[in-house]
Amino acid sequence: MGDRLEAWDRSGTSANAGEEVPGPRAYARRWVFLLAVSLLSCSNATLWLSFAPVADTIAQHFLLSMEQINWLSLVYLVVSIPFGMAAIWVLDSVGLREATILGAWLNFAGSLLRAVPCLDVRIPNPFAFFMSGQSLCALAQTLVISSPAKLAALWFPEHQRATANMIGTMSNPLGILVANVLSPALVKKAEDIPMMSVPPSPPSTGAASSTSESFLHGLKLLIQNKAYVILAICFGGGIGIFSSFSALLEQILCANGYSNEFSGLCGALFIVFGILGALLLGLYVDRTKHFTEATKIGLCLTSMTFVAFALVSQLQGQTFALAAICSLLGLFGFSVAPVVMELAVECSFPVGEGASSGLIFVLGQAEGVVIMLLLTALTMRRTGPSFSTCRQGEEPLDWTVSLLLLAGLCTLFTCVLVLFFNTPYRRLEAESGGLPSSRICASEPRIISSTQVSPLETSGLTPPSGALQEAPCPASLPKGHSE
Repeated sequence: MGDRLEAWDRSGTSANAGEEVPGPRAYARRWVFLLAVSLLSCSNATLWLSFAPVADTIAQHFLLSMEQINWLSLVYLVVSIPFGMAAIWVLDSVGLREATILGAWLNFAGSLLRAVPCLDVRIPNPFAFFMSGQSLCALAQTLVISSPAKLAALWFPEHQRATANMIGTMSNPLGILVANVLSPALVKKAEDIPMMSVPPSPPSTGAASSTSESFLHGLKLLIQNKAYVILAICFGGGIGIFSSFSALLEQILCANGYSNEFSGLCGALFIVFGILGALLLGLYVDRTKHFTEATKIGLCLTSMTFVAFALVSQLQGQTFALAAICSLLGLFGFSVAPVVMELAVECSFPVGEGASSGLIFVLGQAEGVVIMLLLTALTMRRTGPSFSTCRQGEEPLDWTVSLLLLAGLCTLFTCVLVLFFNTPYRRLEAESGGLPSSRICASEPRIISSTQVSPLETSGLTPPSGALQEAPCPASLPKGHSE
C-alpha cells in the first residue's frame, strides 16, 4: 500500500478529491525489470538441481551417500516452509525491489559456499559447505519465486500480465533445463567436478489497488476463500510432484539402464516444451482470459502423461517413448504454472500478489517434502536381474511403487481441482467497474463519477468526480463464473 501511495505521489497527484488522476501508463523499462527477475530466478533454479543430474558421480567423488545428495535438493523445499511466509511479507510489505536485491545477494553467497569443496584444497566435510550453500540459495528462492506475479501486476497492463508472468515464471524451469543439460555435459567422470521498485503511474486500474490488504488480513482472506484453498492445495501438490520428479529423474532412469546423458536430455525436453507451452498458453489466456479452462485441461492431460511415465520408465530400451513422454509432461504441466499464478491473483483479489502466489509456493514446497520422502521410502532393492547404470556403487532400486504413487497423486489433485474449483475473476471485474460483461477500451475513454466505486477507492486512492481515465481493451472478459 505504501508503494502505491509513493507511486502516485511521484506522478504529481494525490488522493485528495478534486485533483486529476492520470490514466494508466505502461513504461518500457518494465521489460528490463522483468529480465532482471527472470535471470535471478533462472540462476537460482540452476543451483537447485545442478547436483541431481549427476548424483551418482557427485556421491562417488565426495564420498557422500545418495541420501545426502537427495537432501541437497530437498533442502530447497524444507527451507521454504518456515521462511516462505516471511518472504511473502517482505514482497508485499517491504517491496519488490528490496526482495529482489536480498534474493540476489543470498543467491550469490550460496553459490560461493557451494564452490568451496571444488577448490584445489583439502576440505574435511564437503557436505557441510554444499548444504550451507544450498540453504542460502533456498532462502533466495523464497524471495524470487513469487516475484513474477507481483512484477506483472505492478508494471504491466492487463493485456500483458499473463505473458509477463509466464516469462518470469518459466525462467525458473529454464534454470532447471540449464542444470539438466550442463551438469551431465560437464561432469562425465569424477575428475571433471573441480573444474525493483514500482512505476510512477500504474499500468492498469487493478495495479493501483495492488497489495491493498495488510499481510495478516490478506492471509486470513486467503484461508477463508474456498476457491483459493482448493487451488492452492491442488496446484501446490502439483509443484511438489514436479519438484520430486525433477530431483529424482536421474536415479529413476539409471536404475533401468539409461545413461546420465539421456536423463539430462529428458530433463531438458521437459523444460523446453514446458517453456514453449507456457509461451503459447500465456498469449492465449491474455487474449481470452480463460484461466480456469486452460488450467483444468492442462492438468488432466498432465495426469494421463504421468501415468504413461510411471509405466514406460520401468522398461528398458524405451528411449524414444520416454523422451516423448517427458516432452509432453513439460508441455502440459509446466505450461499451466504461470496461468495458475494469474488465476490465484484473480480469485483472491484484492489480496496482494505476493501473498496469493507465494502461499501456493509454500504449500507446494511443504507437499513436495512429504512426496519426495514418500517416494524414496517406498523404493526397494531389486531382486531380479539388474540393468542399472548408476555409479554410486549401491544396489539398484526398484521405483515401481513410488512412480505409481506419483501418478496417483497427480490424478487425485487434478480430479479435486476439476470437480470443485470455480471462481469469478475478481481483479478483472474490479477493473471493469464490477461489470464482468463490460469492456473498457482506450478508444472509448471512461468517465468515473464520484458515486462509482472503483478499485482506486478500495485502496484509499479515490479518483475525483469526472476524472477521465483510459485503459487498453481486453479481448474478452470471463463469463459464467460463480463462487
